[in-house]
Amino acid sequence: MYPALAVLQAMEDNYNDFLWVGGQGGMEAELIKRLNLPYEEIPAAGVHGIGLRSLPGNLYKLIKGVIKSAQILRRFQPDVIFYTGGFVAAPMAVAGFSTPSVLFVPDIEPGFALIFLSKFAHAIALTTENSKDFFKKTKKLKVTGYPLRKELRVYQKDEAMQIFKLDGNLPVILVYGGSKGAHSINLAILNNLDVLLSKVQIIHITGNNDWADFQKVHQKLSPELAANYQIYPYLHDEMSAAFSCSELCISRSGASTLGELPFFGVPAILVPYPYAWRYQKTNAQYLVDHQAAILIPNEELDARLTQQILNLINSPDQLVEMSKAMKSLSKPDAADQIASLISQQVTPTSRKGGLS
Repeated sequence: MYPALAVLQAMEDNYNDFLWVGGQGGMEAELIKRLNLPYEEIPAAGVHGIGLRSLPGNLYKLIKGVIKSAQILRRFQPDVIFYTGGFVAAPMAVAGFSTPSVLFVPDIEPGFALIFLSKFAHAIALTTENSKDFFKKTKKLKVTGYPLRKELRVYQKDEAMQIFKLDGNLPVILVYGGSKGAHSINLAILNNLDVLLSKVQIIHITGNNDWADFQKVHQKLSPELAANYQIYPYLHDEMSAAFSCSELCISRSGASTLGELPFFGVPAILVPYPYAWRYQKTNAQYLVDHQAAILIPNEELDARLTQQILNLINSPDQLVEMSKAMKSLSKPDAADQIASLISQQVTPTSRKGGLS
């Protein structure tokens, strides 16, 4: 969702009309409507890797999705379709096969849905060079980087520290795991919280699921330790400041880490989500191979995380080198590059609109 929003921001001056198409019951609906972007839904469901019992129902949803997509295309008549992946886009790709289109591949390793969509796309934008290995039979590839929203900006560290009421006496680490949080990372931090808070300041984005429990934990801390521990269920506008004042980040390794961590130059300890096929592990390994991050498997969190944090905090020169390595991977103009790629698919006289 956020990559598509970033690209929309980058090309807002080039198009007159947009339509965002999402899956029925999708998480993006509320946010897109809140931003006052036109939005429509289509039935969609995955058909790869599911049980035989679910297959007929999902195929039926897919067929309905193609029919609904065709209706939307006839009514809206887009000049170009922009896909950001997932099975939700499959019905639109089938219905709109003759319409110029661009596909963005966020993770380094594409899933089945992205491979399927690549057959229909007229151009494919990749986050890193490594993704080319998964699309060897096509020449319509362009490495653009991961598109970031304009709201993300690098703060001066002192300014960012003031936003969170932190001081310069102890290093700052950022712990986060998305809107729902990362429960296993949260527990690993909790199990060694007193030790960590005596050495570092922590900005901890717990996610909504664990928020109530961590509020209780925070209330029981001594005033000295509580001052070193800033907890939030989720951060929006303040996320830039959180990255900007952190010497180290502990997180999962979804596709956004390939854009956000390099942009802010924050070294990381990455814990790939263990139930996401290989995608997060592949993303993490890319950053590890560039000496910008350290990978800890989810099952080794309790045994390794705290000591690894302390080792890095006690090795400031290593953190500096990791930060430089991370920053070298940044492609801050990714959204503009993808916007340009989309424009190239449209004739100069049309420019009617785009559909995501």
